[in-house]
Amino acid sequence: MSDVVALASQMLSIDSTTGRERDVVEFTAAWLVERGWNVTLQEVEPGRSNVWASRRGGGVTLSTHLDTVPPFVAPRLEGQRLYGRGACDAKGIAAAMMIAAQRLADAGEERVDLLFVVGEEKGSPGARAANRLEATSRWLVNGEPTESKLASGGKGAQRVIVRVRGREAHSAYAHLGSSALEPLLDLLPKLRDLPLPIDPVLGATTCNIGVLRAGTEANIVPGLAEAEIMIRLVGDVQPVRQAFAEWAGTRAELVWGSHIPAQHFHVINGFEVEPVAYTSDIPLLDRWGTPLLFGPGSIHVAHTPLEYIDVAELDASVDAYVRIVRTLLA
Repeated sequence: MSDVVALASQMLSIDSTTGRERDVVEFTAAWLVERGWNVTLQEVEPGRSNVWASRRGGGVTLSTHLDTVPPFVAPRLEGQRLYGRGACDAKGIAAAMMIAAQRLADAGEERVDLLFVVGEEKGSPGARAANRLEATSRWLVNGEPTESKLASGGKGAQRVIVRVRGREAHSAYAHLGSSALEPLLDLLPKLRDLPLPIDPVLGATTCNIGVLRAGTEANIVPGLAEAEIMIRLVGDVQPVRQAFAEWAGTRAELVWGSHIPAQHFHVINGFEVEPVAYTSDIPLLDRWGTPLLFGPGSIHVAHTPLEYIDVAELDASVDAYVRIVRTLLA
């Protein structure tokens, strides 16, 4: 078992589902301190901290997140695959960055920092806090599973709750009430017809109706109905909000949530390049330098019970991160 696979396995064995990052933060910080890194723990919330490790600074920061989506899935090595929650999103990536940074430091290159944040999977409070630190790097290499390609750009995200209010009544006398659910069900299929922006690199704006909430009992006319939607942005959010406002009209209330803008990233020669449809912490870390996005593993298996990373790809990613850092510093 290589160093990076062993380290990734150790990190995967620690439950760090969002909000429970304390143990993996302590493990990561201890690993770095033992190897001579200057480690700063930045408290984001009680019991939740970012890890910033530096030496000389002034160069490249390798960064990803230590939290995972629930539930915790313990690691197991089967053949050429390392399974477990966070295998590719993103503790395997964190392990590769740590081994790469240590390899660079052992070779005398000390212009590399490591930044590991909490909460990326839910609201990104770690990245927002990290952007208040006095970062000195000129380049930020963020890690998400990009299938070991450099991402040319990433879609942004906008959450919105579509809310319809009605009037409750006994279901035997439904005419005395006003269902909030029926107008919402009439409205949602029309989302397919919305004229939304298209970008030549990032593609089309997409929408996912992820959560529906309505009513309290089957024998009560529902007085409130909501749909929570995630919009994947490819450009300016204002035309999207305007299209949604016209779609909702007076039939529904729109409650706008967190917004992360779409971005285009720096790329370098010698790597495959392809855009990604998801967002990352990069837009929230603009003080950390010109951004690149790269990581082993596939987003297609992230957030699934069978999340895994190919061992050979994980091993190769250490060399890739070293090559990216040296190219940027040159």
